[in-house]
Amino acid sequence: MYMPKHFEETRTEVLHGLIRAYPFAALVTRTKDGLSANHLPFELVGEMLHGHVACGNELVKMDGAEVLLVFQGPDGYISPNWYPSKHETGREVPTWNYAVVHVHGRLRVVDDASWLRGLLETLTSHHEAGQSKPWKIGDAPEDHIEKSLRAIVGLEIAIDRIEGKFKLSQNHPARNRAGVIVGLRERDGDGDAELATLMGQLEESKP
Repeated sequence: MYMPKHFEETRTEVLHGLIRAYPFAALVTRTKDGLSANHLPFELVGEMLHGHVACGNELVKMDGAEVLLVFQGPDGYISPNWYPSKHETGREVPTWNYAVVHVHGRLRVVDDASWLRGLLETLTSHHEAGQSKPWKIGDAPEDHIEKSLRAIVGLEIAIDRIEGKFKLSQNHPARNRAGVIVGLRERDGDGDAELATLMGQLEESKP
């Protein structure tokens, strides 16, 4: 990944935070037919990523394969009209702000019903937490759960290398960054509030 120094994010807690907030990843592998991408939710457990796929998925036969996972955070178009400097010099152009985390590791296929059930309980507990009446695995008939478990396998990926690119206008002066945050909040399109919040957090974390 092209990585200008001012966009590089190396803090583990920040990288893990994006994975937890945006757990739906593109998992890229190399197959005999070329590169392949599967799109799956993952749970971060220490330095491991846990997920699952249907038994018919190509990943089931790729135990030990080298993989790349791409976690995409908030992103959005940035208008030069939001920069105070544009109104003074006109020397600004549009861009796109975003945050991504790349995880490199090796795939391990887990065919273990107990492991899988534990993962699914964790996933559902996590993602149902905001519901007024959270669904849990015990709500479904046991025979249905057992049948469902037989139709999937687990995936475990140990994180060998992790890199983050947080392109959030760090190459602009503080007043331009502040203008972008205001512009995003006023536009309030899909993901704009999240992107503005992330930019604000970056400002607050500056020494």
